[in-house]
Amino acid sequence: MPTSMPKFPQKFLPLVIVFAVLVLLMPRTAKFNYDYKKGTPWPYETLISEFDFPILKTEEQIQAEREQAGTIVIPYYRYSEEVTSSVVKNAQSLDLGGFNSLRPSVVTRLSDIYSKGVISDGKVKLEHGSAQVSENLIYIQRNKRAVQYPRSEVYRVADARDKLVAMLAKNYPSVNLDSLFRRTGVYEVIVPNLLYDKAMTELTHAESDDYVSPTLGYVKADEKIVSKGEIVTAEIAQILDSYKVEYNQVFGYAGPRIFLYLGNVLLALALVVILYLVIYFTSSPVFEHRNQYYYILTVFLLATLLTFVVERTVPSFLFMVPFPVFALYLLAFFRQKMVLPMYMVNLLPLLIFCGNGMELFVMFLTAGVVTIETFGYFSKGWRQFLNAAIIFAVEVVVYLGFRFIDVGSTATWWVDMALIFVGAMATVALYPLIFLFEKVFNLVSGTRLVEMADTSNPLLQELASKAPGTFQHCLQVMNLVDAVGRATDADVPLLRAAALYHDIGKMMNPLCFVENESSAPGAAKYHDGKTPKESAADIIRHVDDGLAIAEEHRLPDVIKAFINSHHGTSSTAYFLNRYLNEGGDPKDVSAFFYHGQKPTTKEQVILMVCDSIEAASRTLKEFSPEAYDRFVESIVAGKEKAGQLEDADITIHDLTLMKRMLKTYLQQIFHGRVAYPKRNG
Repeated sequence: MPTSMPKFPQKFLPLVIVFAVLVLLMPRTAKFNYDYKKGTPWPYETLISEFDFPILKTEEQIQAEREQAGTIVIPYYRYSEEVTSSVVKNAQSLDLGGFNSLRPSVVTRLSDIYSKGVISDGKVKLEHGSAQVSENLIYIQRNKRAVQYPRSEVYRVADARDKLVAMLAKNYPSVNLDSLFRRTGVYEVIVPNLLYDKAMTELTHAESDDYVSPTLGYVKADEKIVSKGEIVTAEIAQILDSYKVEYNQVFGYAGPRIFLYLGNVLLALALVVILYLVIYFTSSPVFEHRNQYYYILTVFLLATLLTFVVERTVPSFLFMVPFPVFALYLLAFFRQKMVLPMYMVNLLPLLIFCGNGMELFVMFLTAGVVTIETFGYFSKGWRQFLNAAIIFAVEVVVYLGFRFIDVGSTATWWVDMALIFVGAMATVALYPLIFLFEKVFNLVSGTRLVEMADTSNPLLQELASKAPGTFQHCLQVMNLVDAVGRATDADVPLLRAAALYHDIGKMMNPLCFVENESSAPGAAKYHDGKTPKESAADIIRHVDDGLAIAEEHRLPDVIKAFINSHHGTSSTAYFLNRYLNEGGDPKDVSAFFYHGQKPTTKEQVILMVCDSIEAASRTLKEFSPEAYDRFVESIVAGKEKAGQLEDADITIHDLTLMKRMLKTYLQQIFHGRVAYPKRNG
């Protein structure tokens, strides 16, 4: 029997626990709450940077620089303080003849030039390899620190000579400085103070592939990033992306902390309310079954925990999380009408807290919907890998759809798709956890129900051996409930298994039941010589015997519920009527009533009615559509009149469909046969 629980507080206490866990898991920092797309206008107020932040290069830019680093060699120079001091000292001792008054200016300007650096006029030559020497960048090591500089910021020797002349020409326009400097040896004083280091050049080039600066500039605080209505170009989008990273990881929350905590609490409350309402509107009986209820909450928390942990550690790995497997975890134990809304709730944290949440939500929702539909066809053996391939294909299609809309760097596409592939294959690896959940939460999966409905099952074989008539009756009931279940959108695997086991208790005393009696002439009848009360007690006992056998063989609680409810609290009408006809006390009839549980689910009602229909149909004398109509209506009306359906979660529409299907089924079973003509002669 299902483990039931009172509506309050057990109904809401687990939700309170889920709420508390969500509050603890939720981010403690603010998120960047602007949505933008390249090529569209900025819809918000003008955005001003609140802090300094680096502009991060895209993966495509970094990859291009790495590729270029392998073909371009950047020369490495060491700044020589000795050479610089020597140049200044030599300049101070120069004899400029009649122009010695220029000497202080020459020394000052040379100091300015040498502060930047002077390299030799010749080009750096490489001894081997196909790489080329960079003409735009150089490394300068100064004070034990090497920094990359534009080549244009330093001087070659010839450039330094020209620069010195140009700097002094403004103040001494009447002096032929070039001729003076050549004659007095000023040009000979100018020698390189940046000394080329061949070994470090080669070492730096060897390591250049391993490191490329991830930034390409900075944005200062109070600097405008984008104006309202301005088109978000690729450059602006790159700056916004960089600002978003800095905002989320470093800047944190600048407002009152109480508002941040209150926001987290309200979002957690919203998720819990949505979770509750989805269960309430799609399958409210779950609240009455503790194991099912706890399982749903556990799956929700697992999905949420994965979302938060991966988002905080390696957000790009969210593509690898096998969210569709959570749809399978739900599908194993619940109907489709509940699975899809519950799965969507499991994905909501992606939508709320992840930077690319919309993309992930749509991708995993689409894959989950397809998985729910296809898994029934590809759930066994190697076909699970086919289902994983379908998941991968669906997710890649959605992924590419977003990529084509928001075209950016294509360098990481293959990485993302590799992560998606791993996640799709992980559904196969993680699906067997269903059997662990089945054990821990005492649930029954569809796979287990299918296995239980296999008539080669030892317990069913024992029933067939000890009570063959009952076994045939169970098979016929199984066919009936299968047809009715499909017509009423009921749980068909559950109905088939329940039909086969509902009368399992009859094998403890098979001859007590008419279907197992011998039809041989003169064979003794079990109830001959017994009083109506004794016979009724033996008949009723098969429910208790069935529950005992179910307990012994560890049948699921959901199957025990069918054993206990398939007669409900109805009477053994044959022996009750006989008792009353023989003068029995109408007030002393409790011994003729089953002491089971009235049906509470649609499936239990279907089994109860089909069980009665199959048994009573053996007594039919008239075989016409009208007779079948009266027969089915009377059986169902009898159950309603006896109050057996008053606790059941079944609609009038379902009852109508059930009766219609039963009438059709009886016509098909008891249809007329063609009379074969006899051969003349």
